[in-house]
Amino acid sequence: MELTSDPKVKEVFDNYPKSAKKQLLKLRDLVLKTATEIDGLEKLEETLKWREPSYLTKYGSTIRMDWKEKTPDEYAIYFKCTSSLVQTFRIVYKDKFKFGGKRAIIFQLDDKIPEKELKHCISMALTYHKVKHLPLLGA
Repeated sequence: MELTSDPKVKEVFDNYPKSAKKQLLKLRDLVLKTATEIDGLEKLEETLKWREPSYLTKYGSTIRMDWKEKTPDEYAIYFKCTSSLVQTFRIVYKDKFKFGGKRAIIFQLDDKIPEKELKHCISMALTYHKVKHLPLLGA
């Protein structure tokens, strides 16, 4: 898999508070690792959307992540709110994650991330346009 990365993304990560940066870099690593495990995913773009680290693929839906000052003990991974991604995650993983509306999975800074389940969610997002017609996105 080929990763193209906007250098400004590193600046955003570097400007997060230390505890948030550590968790967001773990999320980033999970996105990158998941992308390498998807057959046929050749390119991943790491860029900024709304000043947030974002990940795009040819057949996927954008994934973003961020920490915000107004909720200093939380960070989140965001999905396109007009997709059926978070709605599907709520059905499949209702007891595993805390959700924010139609677009986010929210974590506390001290949470242990359920990696297997989150990788599955990330995989569905990175292949969304190939699976969106399937019941529960093929979950």
